Amino acid sequence: MKTIAVAFTGASGMPYGMRLVECLLQGGVNVQLLYSQVAQIVARQEMDIALPARAAEAEMALAARFKAAPGRLKVYGREEWFAPPASGSNPPDAMVVCPCTMGTLASIAAGLSKDLIERAADVALKEGRKLILVPRETPFSQIHLENMLRLARAGAVILPPSPGFYNRPQSVQDMVDFVVARILDQLGVVHQLMRRWGDGEN
Repeated sequence: MKTIAVAFTGASGMPYGMRLVECLLQGGVNVQLLYSQVAQIVARQEMDIALPARAAEAEMALAARFKAAPGRLKVYGREEWFAPPASGSNPPDAMVVCPCTMGTLASIAAGLSKDLIERAADVALKEGRKLILVPRETPFSQIHLENMLRLARAGAVILPPSPGFYNRPQSVQDMVDFVVARILDQLGVVHQLMRRWGDGEN
């Protein structure tokens, strides 16, 4: 069974991250969830979701929200350095930072590892595991683009949340699902979130 680390940071786009965790759990994947302090603010602002500061409380609340089987969802604190994703001896199969702030992206590009999110991303890169960054910002500055190029050269996947319209989305949820479907495809997780190009009418 795959284990995927998912990190929420303080960029706009929390619906992408929440839907991703939901779909991973539904797809039979174990999820290790990390989130920044600012992500707590964004979750409340965008989705009226209160992410508790204490990891144990967050784990209980989110496991109930997503109807996760016992042990399938683990939440770790930002300074929990003994968490599995902090070490190359026990890394997840892949990691997704969704949504990803430009500050987090820059820190990962520089290898700073100031908190568990940055350290886990650093581990994913050094261990050759897939690292997917979903940067939610517009427009991109030259600094942003250079950081993304640096990470892409290091092996990361840069996946901006850019929904397509060929499936004629009827709701915001349809557009969220389009982006999450692209992330799941990168992770090799089977889903039925949308009809694929060339499969029947588009």
